[in-house]
Amino acid sequence: MHRLYIAPDDWLTILFRLCLALFVGAIIGIERQRRHKPAGLRTHMLVSFGAALFTLIPLLTGDGDKSYQGEDALSRVIQGITAGIGFLGAGEILRTSGQESGLAKVHGLTSAAAIWVSAALGIAAGCGFWQLALIAVFLCFLVLKIFKRLEIKQGAGNGESNT
Repeated sequence: MHRLYIAPDDWLTILFRLCLALFVGAIIGIERQRRHKPAGLRTHMLVSFGAALFTLIPLLTGDGDKSYQGEDALSRVIQGITAGIGFLGAGEILRTSGQESGLAKVHGLTSAAAIWVSAALGIAAGCGFWQLALIAVFLCFLVLKIFKRLEIKQGAGNGESNT
């Protein structure tokens, strides 16, 4: 049996993968929630969870061998998740940018990127790549926390305010 595919009655593996998706989505969501972003804890958890759920479906219905059809189905699901999350991220950018009427500033790019990463984390969790998911969520958290401080320092030096 191909290592990605799982038996539909393997509830422990299914539960672990879905809980991992919720956990990694929560880590990103908590950081965004603390910064008072509209896409916070629940949004990131649901994005990651949904991506894992969509990823699990072809893994549970596959025949378990390395057939072209099984890998093709998983590839199509991942492509669909990526495209769908792009619309959610675009909505976040448009919503935040449209709040200041008459200004041509774009806001919400980091929030949109965080939503996109949450989906990728959910895909990793759904595939059972728990090491990848944990390493990636740690690195993403570092980017959101540490690099935000660097942006603020650089912006303060130029007379700009980055929030």
